[in-house]
Amino acid sequence: MTRKSRRLLLISCALGVLGIAAGLVLFALSDTIVFFRSPSEIAAQHVSPGTRLRLGGLVKDGTVEKADGTHVRFVVTDGGADVPVAYIGILPDLFREGQGVVAEGVLQADGSFRADSVLAKHDEKYMPKEVVEALKKQGKWQEGEGGAPAPALLPGRTSSAN
Repeated sequence: MTRKSRRLLLISCALGVLGIAAGLVLFALSDTIVFFRSPSEIAAQHVSPGTRLRLGGLVKDGTVEKADGTHVRFVVTDGGADVPVAYIGILPDLFREGQGVVAEGVLQADGSFRADSVLAKHDEKYMPKEVVEALKKQGKWQEGEGGAPAPALLPGRTSSAN
Protein backbone atom coordinates (compact mmCIF):
# COMPACT_ATOMS: atom_id res chain seq x y z
CA MET A 1 0.00 0.00 0.00
CA THR A 2 1.49 3.29 -1.05
CA ARG A 3 1.72 6.36 1.09
CA LYS A 4 -0.86 8.18 -1.06
CA SER A 5 -3.43 5.39 -0.77
CA ARG A 6 -2.98 5.20 3.04
CA ARG A 7 -3.56 8.93 3.34
CA LEU A 8 -6.68 8.67 1.16
CA LEU A 9 -7.98 5.78 3.28
CA LEU A 10 -7.36 7.74 6.50
CA ILE A 11 -9.13 10.84 5.17
CA SER A 12 -12.07 8.73 3.96
CA CYS A 13 -12.45 7.04 7.36
CA ALA A 14 -12.25 10.39 9.19
CA LEU A 15 -14.96 11.88 6.93
CA GLY A 16 -17.14 8.81 7.47
CA VAL A 17 -16.83 9.02 11.25
CA LEU A 18 -17.52 12.78 11.12
CA GLY A 19 -20.63 12.19 8.98
CA ILE A 20 -21.96 9.54 11.40
CA ALA A 21 -21.33 11.85 14.38
CA ALA A 22 -23.17 14.74 12.67
CA GLY A 23 -26.10 12.45 11.86
CA LEU A 24 -26.34 11.26 15.47
CA VAL A 25 -26.28 14.84 16.79
CA LEU A 26 -29.02 15.93 14.38
CA PHE A 27 -31.13 12.91 15.30
CA ALA A 28 -30.74 13.64 19.03
CA LEU A 29 -31.71 17.30 18.55
CA SER A 30 -34.74 16.58 16.35
CA ASP A 31 -37.04 16.33 19.39
CA THR A 32 -35.94 19.68 20.79
CA ILE A 33 -36.29 21.75 17.62
CA VAL A 34 -39.25 24.13 17.89
CA PHE A 35 -40.51 25.84 14.75
CA PHE A 36 -42.01 29.35 14.66
CA ARG A 37 -45.46 29.77 13.11
CA SER A 38 -47.87 32.68 12.74
CA PRO A 39 -51.62 32.13 13.10
CA SER A 40 -52.06 32.34 9.32
CA GLU A 41 -49.38 29.70 8.74
CA ILE A 42 -51.04 27.38 11.25
CA ALA A 43 -54.38 27.76 9.44
CA ALA A 44 -52.90 27.42 5.93
CA GLN A 45 -50.57 24.50 6.63
CA HIS A 46 -53.02 22.50 8.76
CA VAL A 47 -50.48 21.82 11.50
CA SER A 48 -51.32 18.55 13.24
CA PRO A 49 -52.46 18.54 16.88
CA GLY A 50 -49.75 17.73 19.41
CA THR A 51 -47.11 19.60 17.43
CA ARG A 52 -44.76 21.66 19.58
CA LEU A 53 -44.11 25.10 18.15
CA ARG A 54 -43.72 28.81 18.80
CA LEU A 55 -46.73 30.96 18.01
CA GLY A 56 -46.12 34.64 17.38
CA GLY A 57 -48.24 37.66 16.60
CA LEU A 58 -50.18 40.38 18.37
CA VAL A 59 -52.44 39.91 21.40
CA LYS A 60 -55.90 40.68 20.03
CA ASP A 61 -57.67 43.57 21.76
CA GLY A 62 -60.43 42.57 24.18
CA THR A 63 -59.47 38.89 24.39
CA VAL A 64 -57.43 38.65 27.60
CA GLU A 65 -59.36 36.71 30.26
CA LYS A 66 -57.79 36.03 33.64
CA ALA A 67 -59.58 33.31 35.62
CA ASP A 68 -57.38 33.62 38.70
CA GLY A 69 -53.81 34.69 39.34
CA THR A 70 -52.26 32.17 36.96
CA HIS A 71 -54.91 30.95 34.47
CA VAL A 72 -55.03 33.22 31.41
CA ARG A 73 -56.74 32.95 28.02
CA PHE A 74 -56.11 35.31 25.10
CA VAL A 75 -56.08 35.31 21.30
CA VAL A 76 -52.97 35.77 19.14
CA THR A 77 -53.57 37.30 15.71
CA ASP A 78 -51.57 38.42 12.72
CA GLY A 79 -54.54 40.08 11.05
CA GLY A 80 -55.20 37.08 8.81
CA ALA A 81 -56.07 34.41 11.36
CA ASP A 82 -56.59 34.06 15.11
CA VAL A 83 -55.44 31.33 17.50
CA PRO A 84 -56.85 31.08 21.05
CA VAL A 85 -54.16 30.53 23.67
CA ALA A 86 -54.46 29.08 27.18
CA TYR A 87 -51.59 29.70 29.59
CA ILE A 88 -51.06 28.75 33.22
CA GLY A 89 -48.38 30.82 34.86
CA ILE A 90 -47.30 34.35 35.56
CA LEU A 91 -47.36 36.61 32.51
CA PRO A 92 -44.47 38.99 31.79
CA ASP A 93 -44.97 42.51 33.15
CA LEU A 94 -45.04 43.95 29.62
CA PHE A 95 -47.78 41.60 28.39
CA ARG A 96 -50.88 43.51 27.25
CA GLU A 97 -53.44 43.67 24.47
CA GLY A 98 -52.26 44.93 21.10
CA GLN A 99 -48.61 44.08 21.77
CA GLY A 100 -46.30 41.53 20.22
CA VAL A 101 -46.04 38.16 21.88
CA VAL A 102 -44.37 34.79 21.30
CA ALA A 103 -45.89 31.77 23.03
CA GLU A 104 -44.19 28.37 23.07
CA GLY A 105 -46.30 25.28 23.57
CA VAL A 106 -48.46 22.62 21.94
CA LEU A 107 -51.29 22.90 19.41
CA GLN A 108 -54.47 21.18 20.66
CA ALA A 109 -56.96 19.08 18.65
CA ASP A 110 -59.62 21.82 18.85
CA GLY A 111 -57.29 24.37 17.20
CA SER A 112 -56.39 26.16 20.42
CA PHE A 113 -52.86 26.50 21.73
CA ARG A 114 -51.65 25.46 25.20
CA ALA A 115 -48.64 27.61 26.04
CA ASP A 116 -45.81 26.61 28.38
CA SER A 117 -44.13 30.01 28.21
CA VAL A 118 -45.11 33.47 27.02
CA LEU A 119 -42.60 36.12 25.96
CA ALA A 120 -43.57 39.79 25.56
CA LYS A 121 -41.60 42.51 23.85
CA HIS A 122 -39.23 44.42 26.13
CA ASP A 123 -39.81 47.99 24.92
CA GLU A 124 -41.88 49.90 22.41
CA LYS A 125 -39.42 49.41 19.53
CA TYR A 126 -38.66 45.70 19.81
CA MET A 127 -40.59 42.82 18.34
CA PRO A 128 -39.16 39.34 17.65
CA LYS A 129 -37.81 38.99 14.11
CA GLU A 130 -40.11 36.06 13.30
CA VAL A 131 -43.19 38.04 14.34
CA VAL A 132 -42.15 41.04 12.22
CA GLU A 133 -41.61 38.81 9.18
CA ALA A 134 -44.99 37.12 9.63
CA LEU A 135 -46.75 40.48 10.01
CA LYS A 136 -44.96 41.83 6.91
CA LYS A 137 -46.17 38.84 4.89
CA GLN A 138 -49.74 39.68 5.96
CA GLY A 139 -49.26 43.37 5.09
CA LYS A 140 -49.89 44.38 8.72
CA TRP A 141 -46.47 45.93 9.40
CA GLN A 142 -45.21 49.44 8.64
CA GLU A 143 -41.89 51.10 9.41
CA GLY A 144 -42.27 53.66 12.21
CA GLU A 145 -40.62 57.03 12.64
CA GLY A 146 -36.83 57.11 12.68
CA GLY A 147 -36.64 53.69 11.04
CA ALA A 148 -38.05 51.99 14.13
CA PRO A 149 -40.56 49.29 13.18
CA ALA A 150 -44.13 49.77 14.32
CA PRO A 151 -47.16 47.53 13.79
CA ALA A 152 -49.79 48.79 11.40
CA LEU A 153 -53.19 49.50 12.78
CA LEU A 154 -55.30 46.40 13.06
CA PRO A 155 -59.07 46.56 12.85
CA GLY A 156 -60.39 47.94 16.13
CA ARG A 157 -57.19 49.81 17.01
CA THR A 158 -57.33 53.59 16.97
CA SER A 159 -53.66 54.35 17.50
CA SER A 160 -50.36 52.57 17.82
CA ALA A 161 -49.36 54.60 20.88
CA ASN A 162 -49.92 53.07 24.32
